[in-house]
Amino acid sequence: MEAFINQLNGILWSTPVIYILLGVGLLFSILTRFLQVRHIKDMVLLMFRGRSSDAGVSSFQALSIALSGRVGTGNIAGTATAIAMGGPGAVFWMWTIAFIGAGSAFVESTLAQIYKVKKDGVYRGGPAYYIEKGIGIKWFAVLFAVATLLAMSLLMPGIQSNSIALGMENAFGISKTVTGLVVVGLLALIIFGGVKRIATVAQYTVPFMAVGYILVSLVIIGMNIGELPGVFSLIFSSAFGADSMFGGIIGSAIAWGVKRGIYSNEAGQGTGPHAAAAAEVSHPAKQGLVQAFSVYIDTLFVCSATAFMILFTGMFNTVGADGKTPIVENLPGVEAGPGFTQAAVESVLPGFGAGFVAVSLFFFAFTTIMAYYYMAETNVAYLVSGKNSKIAMFVLKFVLLGATFYGSVKTAGLAWALGDVGLGLMVWLNVIAILILAKPALIALKDYEAQKKQGLDPVFNSKKLGIKNAEYWEEEYKHQEEKVS
Repeated sequence: MEAFINQLNGILWSTPVIYILLGVGLLFSILTRFLQVRHIKDMVLLMFRGRSSDAGVSSFQALSIALSGRVGTGNIAGTATAIAMGGPGAVFWMWTIAFIGAGSAFVESTLAQIYKVKKDGVYRGGPAYYIEKGIGIKWFAVLFAVATLLAMSLLMPGIQSNSIALGMENAFGISKTVTGLVVVGLLALIIFGGVKRIATVAQYTVPFMAVGYILVSLVIIGMNIGELPGVFSLIFSSAFGADSMFGGIIGSAIAWGVKRGIYSNEAGQGTGPHAAAAAEVSHPAKQGLVQAFSVYIDTLFVCSATAFMILFTGMFNTVGADGKTPIVENLPGVEAGPGFTQAAVESVLPGFGAGFVAVSLFFFAFTTIMAYYYMAETNVAYLVSGKNSKIAMFVLKFVLLGATFYGSVKTAGLAWALGDVGLGLMVWLNVIAILILAKPALIALKDYEAQKKQGLDPVFNSKKLGIKNAEYWEEEYKHQEEKVS
């Protein structure tokens, strides 16, 4: 079984795929004229605008739900794994995919807003919806919905719960079974409360956990500030094969940096659009810009915090291109993952590191599982309607809770392999979709910019722009016109 999963990963994450993902992000960055630089002020300001409604959530709540999915174990364990397999240069490629990936994040999240629907009193949207409405291929949309449901409810929760369980076992000696039961119990309290409860928990938990984690990393950097030039030199020289020690693994640096970068920031993966569609905004591009900034928060801030703690303290191992032969072995016997970060914090703040990373992992990973449920629920709503929808939602809750517990007691290697399969399926399908369907998102951006130049608060009129099947926005524009008249 494990051999088959690894073989499937080899196909889904082959070298050509890595370069395709880089190319798609670069393409969208060029087509949007690098909006991730031009509109960075708008990205920040728009985060705190817009209010929630009976049907939707505020821009900040939608951002928090998306970030709860993005900021997870990938920021701690994933970053450490990238350094272990690709060397310090992998960090540069994580930054690169975040920068150009912001273009992909804008396109997919704007599309989610354009083609969102109001179903059972709440906004629903995401790749399945924009594939059906924008491209008009129902089977393709169903395929994505099924793949996402499989990934979010069965394959990926185990990565998060496994990291929580390992962290708690290493730091406090708590058995994986006990941790798994506690996580499942807390998760049940939230997901049985619906979308609003998920949004509320995310809104308060995500900023707190991210800021706390970054502050500790700044303390560690400050206490090792003399290492600053050397660390940056090592990252850049390793990224391009110029470092004598890491020069032979430049391919691994790119592959692992991009793979773990995409796993962490999720740009182009198709996860962020689910939360983006739930936002109550007057123009789709507004939430597209907010979601683009979430990629920066995830990788440039939180992943960098982990990388700097590890590299500034030298607490890491790196293997050669064969994936076995050690190039650097500063932590003999320590498996790539949270152990690197725990050792890094412990080396500077003795008695604090293991517990701090375990608690950080708990918050990061727990909120990610919470976001996984929301995405799975959105795709159930797409696939099933009426009374059957309520039954399916109920079953979904127990499937996800079961997968979460199962993942907490399984080996880390199998959990990550299953997660990579789930992610790979979604990435393939979503990238094809947004390449076909980029035009409406680009039209929306142009319209947003034109209205801003006129000093207006942009309002979206899909009919005027010639965008078909955006029924929600046609009705919304009529409603706004009636209010004005």
